Amino acid sequence: MEVNGYKIEPFADLSFATLIGVDLEGANLSDANLSGANLFGANLSGADLSFANLSGADLLSVDLTGANLTFANLQGVHTLFQNLSGINLSSANLRGADLRSADLSGADLSGADLSGADLSGAKLEEADLTDANLKGANLKHAKLLNADPSGANLRGADLNHTDLADVDLEGVDLEGANLSGAILHGAYLSNANLSGANLVGAILVQADLSGTNLTNANLTSAYLHYANLTGANLTGATMPDGLIHD
Repeated sequence: MEVNGYKIEPFADLSFATLIGVDLEGANLSDANLSGANLFGANLSGADLSFANLSGADLLSVDLTGANLTFANLQGVHTLFQNLSGINLSSANLRGADLRSADLSGADLSGADLSGADLSGAKLEEADLTDANLKGANLKHAKLLNADPSGANLRGADLNHTDLADVDLEGVDLEGANLSGAILHGAYLSNANLSGANLVGAILVQADLSGTNLTNANLTSAYLHYANLTGANLTGATMPDGLIHD
């Protein structure tokens, strides 16, 4: 298959190619090199992009409905306001990707590397985030209703005012994360690591914090009504009453 003089096939070298608005529906581009390619407005629905290198590519307004991006490298891609609902990004490299306001509802992001990615305002409802690396990721105002972040690394992530109500975060690593003003009503945080986390003003009403590591966490002005703190480690934590726990 040839488009605009470019061979569209597995292992193809399409680095920095200009493929604006092209129709590549169902194309097999597995293992292809698309780094730096301009794919603005292209149709890649149903395309096989597994193991493809899309680092630095322009994916604005690209249709990726049903595309397979398993193990793809999308480091530094730009997808502002992109509809990526239901997409398969399992184990993909998304380090530093610009996914602001992207619709990733129902997406498979299991095992994906999203460290340092900008997911602010993104829709992640019912997304599979199991074992994903979200270290240092920006998740401000992201929507995570019914998402599954079990086993995820959220160390140093920015979850300022993020809605995490009823989300299962059992055992998740949130060390040093910014959860100020986060909505954690009814969240399951049993045995999670929240050491050094910023929980100022966080809503933890009816949250399960049993066995949670809250060492040196800042819970100033946090709402802990009916929260379960059984067995929680509060060493050095700053509690809503201003008391320091030794």
